Amino acid sequence: MIKYPYTVKRGSLLVNQKFISAIMLLIVLLCFGCTVFISDENVSSSQSVSGYPILPNIEPTDPPDNAPTNVSEGLDIVWETWQILNDDYVDPSALDSETFTEGAIRGMLSILGDPQTSYVSPDVLSGSFQDVFRGNFEGIGAHVSMNLAGKLVIVSPIDGSPAELAGIKSGDIILEADGERLEGLSLLEAITRIRGPKGSKVKLLVKHLGAIDPVEIIVERGVIPLISVRLRSEPGDKFTHIRISDFYPNTVTYLRDIIRDEIENGSQGIILDLRDNPGGTLSAAVDVASQFVDKGLILYVEDGKGKRSNWEARKGGIALDIPTVVLINKGSASSSEVLAGALQDHKRAKIIGSKSYGKGSVNILRELSNGGGLYITIAHWYTPLGRLIQNEGIEPDIEVEGRDNRDSDIKQLNRATEELENIIGSRNTTGTE
Repeated sequence: MIKYPYTVKRGSLLVNQKFISAIMLLIVLLCFGCTVFISDENVSSSQSVSGYPILPNIEPTDPPDNAPTNVSEGLDIVWETWQILNDDYVDPSALDSETFTEGAIRGMLSILGDPQTSYVSPDVLSGSFQDVFRGNFEGIGAHVSMNLAGKLVIVSPIDGSPAELAGIKSGDIILEADGERLEGLSLLEAITRIRGPKGSKVKLLVKHLGAIDPVEIIVERGVIPLISVRLRSEPGDKFTHIRISDFYPNTVTYLRDIIRDEIENGSQGIILDLRDNPGGTLSAAVDVASQFVDKGLILYVEDGKGKRSNWEARKGGIALDIPTVVLINKGSASSSEVLAGALQDHKRAKIIGSKSYGKGSVNILRELSNGGGLYITIAHWYTPLGRLIQNEGIEPDIEVEGRDNRDSDIKQLNRATEELENIIGSRNTTGTE
């Protein structure tokens, strides 16, 4: 029998103390790793045998030069970071201040999780977006928005536009324009990639709502007329079907002319169609609402400091008593939600269709000193009864949906006609006018 020195007996088991020590050391190394340090007089680096690196020694940093004194506490670290990079980074040629500035701004805004607040680069801001209020513009003709995932969504194509004719629909996601990915761009930056002069073409990678794979659609840009009010019913019809596709400063003028003519011709009710209406100017929506409600609150706006501004109905409405219903769908957004919410809260009209988009924010574009801009949400809209529109949308009083867009359109319009018949029948029963 071989005798092992330094052994102790545990029952019938002989244990070698050196063997125990070796096993224990191995366990420690496996669990915690063995660290080897390689250093010189300036730099300390290390690598763990177990794969977990050990941080080098911490070097002191001088206070940043020329840091502004009015920067909020904590943001001075941004200046410190920039100074350290300039002093120590191995490749100074990579330190382009303009690129770093834009990257820092985009990083700060991404933390907000608000797709309506974004940075606008100088080259984008130099382009004009005010032509949409001059009666027409050139492009594909679609209203768009950024969703919470940072993807460009079609709120609605403009009636008769190249986008509509090419098969682009509400809810579609535009992934690319001419091979360039749009995800990660701001809303205005994405728009500039798609807009262009009439006659030119843009190749879009489009993911249709409910589809698995995206498809390529080539759209020839054109001149997009901005006609916001259309009469969809025929002369002599019992009910007047009015389609409002957008809200522009002149929308209420065209609407009043149609309503006046239709009432004189014996119309007994109005179907106000706001489906796929992406919004427009808030003042125009208040003007339209005031044709149906002549007193009281239409909406109120509240900013981040709790300051509230009320928008009241304006006198002189010409459709205060005629039976009215409103059609909405997932493409109804912004000012169209303000109108639908106001008529719903005042019990002036039944809302029929599907839940609206949920875009109820006030945004402004502030110019920055580098020539770029900050498109920023400054307030939210609320219905007269205090319902938040942003991300919530307007729930219809009567929900009607079909198998597809065409089926939904037909069913919603038929249900609107039925509701007007019910209103008229109820008035005749009670003897009211």
